[in-house]
Amino acid sequence: MSLLSFWRRHYRDIPRIRQIIAVASRHGFGHIIEQLGLQRFISLGRRILTFKKQPPPEHRLSTPERLRLVFEELGPSFIKLGQVLSCRPDMLPPEYALELCKLTDSVAPFPFREARDIVEKDLGAPLDKIFAEFDPVPAAAASIAQVHGATLFDGRAVMVKVQRPNIERVISRDISILRGLAELIEAYVPDMAVYNPRGIVEEFARTIYRELDFFIEASSALRLRTNFEKSPIVYIPQVFPDLSSKRVLVIERLGGIRIDEVARLAQEGFDLSDIAKKGAAAYFQMVLQDGFFHADPHPGNIFVLSDGRIGLVDFGIMGRVTEENMEYFSNVFVALVRRDFDMLVQQYLDMGFMVEEMVDIDAFRREVKADIEELLEPYYGMKAKQIDFAAYVARVTDLLLRHRLKLPQNLYLVDKTLITLEGLLRRVDPEFDYLDSAKPYVTRLISMRRDPRRVLRTVRKNAEDLYTFFGALPRQLQTSFRKFLRGDIRIKVQHEELHTFIRDIDKSSNRIAFSVITAAIIVASSIIIHSGQGEKILGLPVFGLIGYVIAAFLGVWILIGIMRSGQL
Repeated sequence: MSLLSFWRRHYRDIPRIRQIIAVASRHGFGHIIEQLGLQRFISLGRRILTFKKQPPPEHRLSTPERLRLVFEELGPSFIKLGQVLSCRPDMLPPEYALELCKLTDSVAPFPFREARDIVEKDLGAPLDKIFAEFDPVPAAAASIAQVHGATLFDGRAVMVKVQRPNIERVISRDISILRGLAELIEAYVPDMAVYNPRGIVEEFARTIYRELDFFIEASSALRLRTNFEKSPIVYIPQVFPDLSSKRVLVIERLGGIRIDEVARLAQEGFDLSDIAKKGAAAYFQMVLQDGFFHADPHPGNIFVLSDGRIGLVDFGIMGRVTEENMEYFSNVFVALVRRDFDMLVQQYLDMGFMVEEMVDIDAFRREVKADIEELLEPYYGMKAKQIDFAAYVARVTDLLLRHRLKLPQNLYLVDKTLITLEGLLRRVDPEFDYLDSAKPYVTRLISMRRDPRRVLRTVRKNAEDLYTFFGALPRQLQTSFRKFLRGDIRIKVQHEELHTFIRDIDKSSNRIAFSVITAAIIVASSIIIHSGQGEKILGLPVFGLIGYVIAAFLGVWILIGIMRSGQL
């Protein structure tokens, strides 16, 4: 995308673009704005004052920290983008993903009047006809919605989640701008293009639009409630579909104590070790058995109820684990127990894909195997509770990324969820053995591998795939041969970074043209002054003096451009 195309597409969004530019430059990212050519959207004076090659003293933080501050200041869309990126260490460097995990989603509430209007409009009745009581003061407020306490006419206590007014329009506008910026980055900043900016934006768009639809959240809560319907350790609150819409969600209010209020839990007589085990069991059942899990296990979403059960709330972010993923988990666990590093490498190859084309697959296997052995051997001499699961997963992820392997997005979400959960449960019980809690579910996964029905299903699927492949092969060969005879087979050649080269040529050409024009003006002005013709000021022809002024201005302009580029 060219800058002109960006302008044509987003001219209505100029105020928001200027805000993004101002915030980014204030936090030390002005050089990227210049690379994209977006400095043209603000005045010359502001450019001179704000665009620096180095951040000012107050911004001598790390680059990931400054990026987090940019996202926080730019509001809901960018906060959610940062949260999505924090789950994807394959999409940006790990230190950035780790820093973006710190993004806070707590903002000032919007007025009760607006919340009431949304509820009444979506549910089709006055507020006092729907609820016996409705607290006008929100219990919590986030970037997308806020939550109010209420009571139904039958006496049941509920929480009413109300979406922020016009938030979907705001987010749609920001996504459109982000798409344009992603295209500019890929065109003009090759060093950042390797992180696939357009792919990041599209994944973010899919995630955020699902979170904006409260019908989806209601459906997720209902499914999770069904999975734990008879569970003695987990309780999922009741959802009221008849009182919910795309922008309003009514769900049972849970009492209890936040799981991170350890002192209060101990004071109330709860067994902290038992609570940690129940929390782990809940998530291992979701991930390793049901294949559908609550993917936002921060302390505000997990409560300990009066009967000792674990209560979960907020079902906006959910993860899924396929049967293929289950097979992968079981094979990885078996390989780890047996110290079968060849099998482990094969699993990583089967579940991932090459980001770069491999020339020598055998050499690749040897390299990965050697690194995995070096990584894992120290862990075999340790007890399970001594292993820092978060550090282990982070090291394995880093290893896979170094070897150009990219795992499916849902597996990264599993990693983040289980890592966050481990940190939370060890705050509850420092002696908690995380891996020991997973053993029953891992044993079940391994036994499933030997299930004759599962084996038969796998054989049948492989046979169908082979039939489809060989059935289509003659037709594909025939088509390819016809193209060859007609001379229609073409080789596609992609010029890497050719756009950057063309852009630099354009810049140089423009500077040369400006220089020639400036020189011509100087020559013409000199001739006029030498002739002594026309109106005069201080004894010199007016037009000659005007020409010198214009030439001086153009010369300074060219000099500033050259100095700002850093290429003299």
